[in-house]
Amino acid sequence: MSKNVKRYILIVIGFMIVGTACAFTLKANIGVGAWDSLAKSTSEITGLEVGTMGMIFNCSCVVGQIIILRKKFKIIQLLQIPLSILLGTVINFVLYELLIFPFDTFVGGIFMYIAASTVCAFGVSIVMLLDEVTFALEGFCMALVSVIPVKFHVVRQGADVLSIIVVVILTLIFQIPWSIGVGTIIGMLTFGPTLGIFMKLFKPILKKYDLLNYE
Repeated sequence: MSKNVKRYILIVIGFMIVGTACAFTLKANIGVGAWDSLAKSTSEITGLEVGTMGMIFNCSCVVGQIIILRKKFKIIQLLQIPLSILLGTVINFVLYELLIFPFDTFVGGIFMYIAASTVCAFGVSIVMLLDEVTFALEGFCMALVSVIPVKFHVVRQGADVLSIIVVVILTLIFQIPWSIGVGTIIGMLTFGPTLGIFMKLFKPILKKYDLLNYE
């Protein structure tokens, strides 16, 4: 099996891990990350499944990248579309077909969220280390950074802030259940550091097996 095939298999696995973990954070029902909360809130309004709304938002981000970058847009990044569809499909399947048991304990939800968020960071670390295809929202933020004089982390944080503002407005207008809560705060505090730990741990492993295209 060639190096590139192995890399793309790992990317697919990474996206599937992230989708599965996201479904568990949603099931925990104590609030989710800003981007996921936007999908959850619009799902409540439209009646579409959460993963489906995620597909729509993520594919819109890819379209946004194409509009912003034009000829500079790398064809390989079109893989974000099928990977976004895979991500949403996994979320829908796990959340609506597998996690069908009742679950409404707050303390249990906290433990479930922390565990799922950790697994999600693991999946994201794989995709980021391979550095072949990015997640759609991050790709859109990077595209914006290429045309405006603002650092990536500022734009990415701005996307989260905007998502939360929209969620608050939608929740108040349509009187839907809140999709932001304790889990949102936990994620903001723990996801970044956990991701950093996983990337440090797995970079030498991937390098050992010659799966990185950089040093």
